[in-house]
Amino acid sequence: MKFFIDTANLAQIKEAQALGVLDGVTTNPSLMAKEGITGKNNILKHYVDICNIVEGDVSAEVNAMDFEGMVREGEELAELHDQIVVKLPMTKEGIMACKYFSDRGIRTNVTLIFSAGQALLAAKAGATYCSPFLGRLDDVSTDGLNLIQEIRDIYDNYGFETQILAASVRHTMHVVNCAKIGADVMTGPLSSILGLLKHPLTDIGIAQFIADFEKGNK
Repeated sequence: MKFFIDTANLAQIKEAQALGVLDGVTTNPSLMAKEGITGKNNILKHYVDICNIVEGDVSAEVNAMDFEGMVREGEELAELHDQIVVKLPMTKEGIMACKYFSDRGIRTNVTLIFSAGQALLAAKAGATYCSPFLGRLDDVSTDGLNLIQEIRDIYDNYGFETQILAASVRHTMHVVNCAKIGADVMTGPLSSILGLLKHPLTDIGIAQFIADFEKGNK
């Protein structure tokens, strides 16, 4: 499973990259605003800065809601860097734009997916990634993992190449459970990745090793 980090914070991206397990980055307008990145030129430069840190795909989201606007913005984003994946909303216009880009060899990530039917449309339109929002479904007492399982079954039934990008991952167990189901990618905060390092028995074992070493080497 690929590990993406869902942020626009360059320090966190660098930390994840240094760990050696980062495969890409996802961003959105909200994450940009959180980091104080505003204005078109600053946002475009920030995408390039992210691409210069990581080696994998970087999802850059369009702001337009009409087909023509999505195409215009998506083409501009795709020209920024070879690692850019154009992120599109799950709407009629977004699916049309996805098909437009896939026919032209431009990679896409269809986001805000909350049903298996939406994921099926994204795959039919040739999306590189589809992003079911696991955490947001959990927030409204719906089993987000079940949705990912449904999408996995459908994609495997028909050999779709669209990758399932489990989004809105909130914690470490989301990561582990998505891996069990067979999600191709997960994207979440840095804490969800670092949490995989932790286990109390590991901490106890290391403390014991250090104590035993110090006893024998004084």
